[in-house]
Amino acid sequence: MSPLQLNGIIGQSDEIQHIFSTIAKVAGTDSTILITGETGTGKGLIARAIHQNSTRSDRPFVAINCGALPENLLESELFGHTKGAFTGAFTAKDGKFEQANSGTIFLDEIGDMSPDLQVKILRVLEENEFEKVGGNRTISVNIRVIAATHRDLEERVEQGLFREDLFYRLFVIPMHLPPLRERKTDIRVLAKHFHGEFNSKNNLDIKGFTAEALDLLYAYSWPGNIRELKNLVERLVVLKQEGWLTPADLPTKIRGSQKIVITPPAEALSDEGIPLATAVTEYEKALILQSLEKAHWVKNRAAKLLHLNRTTLVEKIKRYDLTPSDARSNG
Repeated sequence: MSPLQLNGIIGQSDEIQHIFSTIAKVAGTDSTILITGETGTGKGLIARAIHQNSTRSDRPFVAINCGALPENLLESELFGHTKGAFTGAFTAKDGKFEQANSGTIFLDEIGDMSPDLQVKILRVLEENEFEKVGGNRTISVNIRVIAATHRDLEERVEQGLFREDLFYRLFVIPMHLPPLRERKTDIRVLAKHFHGEFNSKNNLDIKGFTAEALDLLYAYSWPGNIRELKNLVERLVVLKQEGWLTPADLPTKIRGSQKIVITPPAEALSDEGIPLATAVTEYEKALILQSLEKAHWVKNRAAKLLHLNRTTLVEKIKRYDLTPSDARSNG
């Protein structure tokens, strides 16, 4: 199967093709979208692709990282401020919402936003209006909102850290980006793409990855996801300059990724045999229970042990109806 590409997003896995299909369905609407996924999975690229394929594509696309700024500065960046609104406000300034008028605003890492700001964001989503910091004139805007977060917002709602009404206002069309380790067929495609990109950009003569090197890339878990892979390929290409990229060129942590051995259940196969699907299911259940016990049933920790997204682990726990009593009965 040939790799597919959409506005800089590349892949051939079933997971990325589903993302492409969803983009095609939602791009022409004004529905609010919430993109979730681990850091480095490409949430910003997805948001921009939705905008570029929408009827607003010739209008502004304005992005802001809500987790990168302190609360007082973020409020000013989002809504703007009047002259003299605070110390250092020597001139009036338009905020991101005003700059994005008639276009799209991308609120990245919205899960890190303070409760006070969440109230003001909710008002913009519901009424399409706001006031600048220090101002009393109501400003109306026509914008499409796309938000993203690497956090589990449902968990943060339960913890009282995120407003439930804002969560449901954002959760109109959810899109989840799986981590790279869950779309492994895209690893070789992306590695080859980035090799070509940095080879051409730096006018170098790297032939590509050897089969053995690609196998090691495939076996690695990529905790930093696509961003980690891209940065690694750039470093390898620039430092190698020419020839083939081999296992010897890869970092130790990746060269050791093939040393992981999955041990099958200890029970001997009987003469009657056992359906493979049943054996795999039982092994998966046992492994999940083991990780939960090791993590004292803290799902975030257990998910990291299994290199899974937390939501994926929660789905499997529900599917198998696992409880701490199951672990005790298996002990």
